[in-house]
Amino acid sequence: MKTSELHCWIVVNGYLQHDKFSRLALFIKEAAERKKIKATLIRNSDLIPVIEKGVPLLKGTFEMLPDFVLFMDKDIHLAHHLELLGLPVYNSSTAIDICDSKAKTHQALAGHNIPMPKTIFPPFTYEGINRVNMDVFKQIGSELGFPLIVKESYGSFGEQVYLIQTEEDLLKTILQLGHKPFIIQEFINHSKGRDIRVNVVGDQVVAAMQRHSENDFRANMTAGGRAEPYTPTKEEAKLAIRCAEILGASFAGVDLLFGEDGPLLCEVNSNSHLLNIYECTGINIADSMFDYMLNKLGKGSTSDDKKNRLANL
Repeated sequence: MKTSELHCWIVVNGYLQHDKFSRLALFIKEAAERKKIKATLIRNSDLIPVIEKGVPLLKGTFEMLPDFVLFMDKDIHLAHHLELLGLPVYNSSTAIDICDSKAKTHQALAGHNIPMPKTIFPPFTYEGINRVNMDVFKQIGSELGFPLIVKESYGSFGEQVYLIQTEEDLLKTILQLGHKPFIIQEFINHSKGRDIRVNVVGDQVVAAMQRHSENDFRANMTAGGRAEPYTPTKEEAKLAIRCAEILGASFAGVDLLFGEDGPLLCEVNSNSHLLNIYECTGINIADSMFDYMLNKLGKGSTSDDKKNRLANL
């Protein structure tokens, strides 16, 4: 089979109608077509995973299955179902699942000598069951000191992250979160309003940018932060690559904090927003992603452009 005969599905969420997601999907599709891949944008809402008589099937409006899938959504069950059908899926459903949860990410990286902020996992409660005894959270506040950070396990673009200044604010925030899963972390004051986004493909850093905000403790661009191209240190690059490797992510946007003694892992994004870093650095990470997938499928070789991009980092 020649590379030009390959067919790829780019799976996106059928309910996200925001323009930035539509532009991202077309941006990725154009990268696939530059590699002579037939690329089809397909919504998760157009696919119906079915198990019939114990056999995984897929129903929907498509004509035939693709050769491989670039999964740009967080529909874990659909991604896993495609894998059950024997399709190569990038990133894997396991990697997406772990990276989607900040709690799962930190626990998966534990025990691997990955520097990260001190992280506490609060007790679980059921939907509709309020936390009545708050003594454990008072203890957590004493353990971490104030200010501290509360992060909902599921959230994007710096949202669902709260800077907590006092015990009163902590208890109020916990009650407002209800049964939502979250983690509580020490606040890294040395990195206030600034971080690094390192985009990893395979075992290489392809691009990086530093984000900073003068008005918010978060550096995310959606929260008002600004970005500039950044050349990561060897320690930062090694940390980002190692995190992606441990989590089994073929490609990832790894966010690092500036710790007083070196970089700290903040989070790992399995589906990072490629347009922001392209606009900042001029590097199209989607090109490297398709190079990687073609190599994994045995249908391509690393392009000179990719070699040049890596050499310039």
